[in-house]
Amino acid sequence: MSNFEYQPLNLRPMDEYNQRLVSYTHPPYWVNPKPAEYYDLVVIGAGTAGLVVAAGAAGLDVGLKVALIEKHLMGGDCLNYGCVPSKCVIRSGRVVGEILRARDFGIFTPQYIEVDFPEVMARMRRLRASISHNDSAERFQKLGVDVFLGSAQFASSHTVEVAGLSLRFKKAVIATGAKASKLKIPGIEEAGYLTNETVFSLTQRPKRFAVIGGGPIGCELAQSFRRLGCDVTLFHNNSHILNKEDKDAAQVVQSAFLKEGIRLELNCQVERVEKTSDGKRIYFSIHGERNVITVDEILAATGRAPNLEGLNLETVGVEYDSHRGVIVNDFLQTTNSKIYAAGDICMDWKFTHAADAAARIVIKNALFSPFGLSKQRLSSLVMPWVTYTDPEVAHVGIYEHQADTRGYRVNTIKIPFTTVDRAIADGEEEGFVKILHRQGSDEILGATIVARHAGEMISEVTTAIVNKLGLNKLTSVIHPYPTQAEGIRKAADAYRRTLLTPKTKRFLGLLTKFS
Repeated sequence: MSNFEYQPLNLRPMDEYNQRLVSYTHPPYWVNPKPAEYYDLVVIGAGTAGLVVAAGAAGLDVGLKVALIEKHLMGGDCLNYGCVPSKCVIRSGRVVGEILRARDFGIFTPQYIEVDFPEVMARMRRLRASISHNDSAERFQKLGVDVFLGSAQFASSHTVEVAGLSLRFKKAVIATGAKASKLKIPGIEEAGYLTNETVFSLTQRPKRFAVIGGGPIGCELAQSFRRLGCDVTLFHNNSHILNKEDKDAAQVVQSAFLKEGIRLELNCQVERVEKTSDGKRIYFSIHGERNVITVDEILAATGRAPNLEGLNLETVGVEYDSHRGVIVNDFLQTTNSKIYAAGDICMDWKFTHAADAAARIVIKNALFSPFGLSKQRLSSLVMPWVTYTDPEVAHVGIYEHQADTRGYRVNTIKIPFTTVDRAIADGEEEGFVKILHRQGSDEILGATIVARHAGEMISEVTTAIVNKLGLNKLTSVIHPYPTQAEGIRKAADAYRRTLLTPKTKRFLGLLTKFS
């Protein structure tokens, strides 16, 4: 008999794919192991950060005793509600996007494109289930991790309780992640709305679909659902979407949205929502002018809130903030020196790859830095990120508007894809490569790429920054022709041309006379 009280998971629809997912990530007949006398590390939360910490520590094969606790689905947001399902749906939307542009390439298609929305979502559930074993309770058990299912709370400075069991620890890691923020809009709770945790449970296409929030999640799903046949209205309180991104990049995406028929309500304040027999009526205002629209579903995409509930952090002296999450220093150490945190629960970077990188820092600092020696800092990471719209927006380093406040004097090189042969051949000239470098130096400080596969391209610039390779070095890197990544080399070449001062030209001319 299991020694934790199994709570049925609300993972609709409970078809064969979701049943398979649950069988791996929260098996209903799981028996929590007998706790060890003492754990070197107890990890609370089995999202990306928690999984990497647990697997990394146990996988070193140095005799560490590791426990992992999860109250819901192992794999966290990334597997269940984030990266994996969203990219599956985005991929289906991209197919539609290609068909809609087919005539530009001399390919004639039927005017009406039939999208089988239930099949799109079934494909997503099937693929998600097919990779869920990687994050399964069984797999981690085989790695030597004691997996406990249930809600965890700190009982003392060296004890965590879960499902009636006490786990004594030397060090602990909080990796409980974050959830969608609640909307404070009158009437919206009564009308009902979707978040990233529920939108992928849809089985029927909502004809009229509203998205509140013009950040990355809102934009990715707004475009995908539009391509899958929904009439999409996106509400955003700023003058343009993706307002935290490079303005030029945001403008390219915004133009693409308008071209695809997404209705944008910008500088908008959603005032209230009312449930009617015809749907969900949204009342909103723009510069004082009131408007109303009726939709079938509403997606809230306005930010994330840390999962702090029930941890009993006061007992162990761990400070936290209801908005920022658990407070950590640059070594990812909480205000209790024996307890660390990683991932969305404590970091501004709310990305899977950021959680993974932070988890590796936690392993080093918590277990292999005696007396605090050779600790690694979170601030030492060079963090790229991608918004998976079409085109994608990828960024690393600083933005132009951050340069002054951070004390940098910068020059900007921008290579439009109208000058890159492969982009022209692909019909994708709207994007660009933009690189910021320190004035008077080839040191790269930041970059933004807007391209169909910008996320695949940004790693070259990230590698250059990490390894302190300047633009001069990038000019010597041969890029296959024709590729869109050639835009990066063109940016490096553009920097080299700035070095051709009149004095340099005279010197080069002198050299030719003796060659």
